[in-house]
Amino acid sequence: MTPEEALAVASRDHVPVLLGEVVAAIAPQDNDTIIDGTFGAGGYSRALLGAAQCRVIGVDRDPDALAEAARWASLYGDRLRLVSGVFSALDTIAEPGERIDAVVLDIGVSSMQLDRATRGFSFLRDGALDMRMERAGPSAAELVNTAEETVLADILFQYGEERRSRALARAIVSARDSAAIETTAQLSAIIEAASPPKRPGQPHPATRSFQALRIAVNDELGELARGLAAAERALAPGGRLAVVTFHSLEDRIVKRFLKSRSSDGGAGVSRHSPGPQNRDPASFETLTRKPIEAGEAELALNPRARSARLRVARRTDAPARPFDARGIGLPGLALEGLT
Repeated sequence: MTPEEALAVASRDHVPVLLGEVVAAIAPQDNDTIIDGTFGAGGYSRALLGAAQCRVIGVDRDPDALAEAARWASLYGDRLRLVSGVFSALDTIAEPGERIDAVVLDIGVSSMQLDRATRGFSFLRDGALDMRMERAGPSAAELVNTAEETVLADILFQYGEERRSRALARAIVSARDSAAIETTAQLSAIIEAASPPKRPGQPHPATRSFQALRIAVNDELGELARGLAAAERALAPGGRLAVVTFHSLEDRIVKRFLKSRSSDGGAGVSRHSPGPQNRDPASFETLTRKPIEAGEAELALNPRARSARLRVARRTDAPARPFDARGIGLPGLALEGLT
């Protein structure tokens, strides 16, 4: 396959959500350097590169994503640089003296990962229960087969907001006592059997549990918190941060982080306090008081966009603040890993 053919396949098969809105929010200019911290299939990066004569550093922890992008990345020459790594370290990947004008983050699992049964992310496709973005470390199968029942219940409740977390954790532990849970179909069947019958219009009973396990396996919320702080350190004054989230846990973290860094809500300071308040200077100016959501036309083409939320902020010239994970909406499990 030629680079042109590989690019055509990538462009056809993977269209990121809120693409036009993200490009408009970043408003790339010639000679800008932009970090796409969750490169995936490269949809945002290609759109940004097409909007101006800018440079993009594409970062991804998934080796499959980078291997596929390598098939067509040469078409952009030195305007596109691919980096293997986590976006929580994005402040370390720029060249010495290189100005970072924007950071784009698309949080969560990509359609490329969901659509492949071998990755084990989706209950809709039977495959090995894996869920590892980096193809390294403990898998979801190891987690469900070894974690204590109380730990499983906490994961399902805190990361999936699953109200029946205890009953489902009990069902998982009971099932694994008979045979190891090794596939997505096995786990999905266990959860479905332990859940009330699905009503019309309701999501699949395993939806929240699979989300929770995926977040736990990849430390996604801790990664998000560290990534926001890394973006604060990396961005030059005037640089823009655009973050797309897909559920309330993520959106709450982004919202609270930006508020804690903006002029309208310093962390740990009550607006009702009498007298002058010694707040740190705002390091971000929030540009979206309410998150941007997909319009009807996009929703008709891509139902996955229905839960997408975009928040945008502009970096000021104030120094970056020390990273403190408290008070930005992290669940207790994620907070434990950061303190």
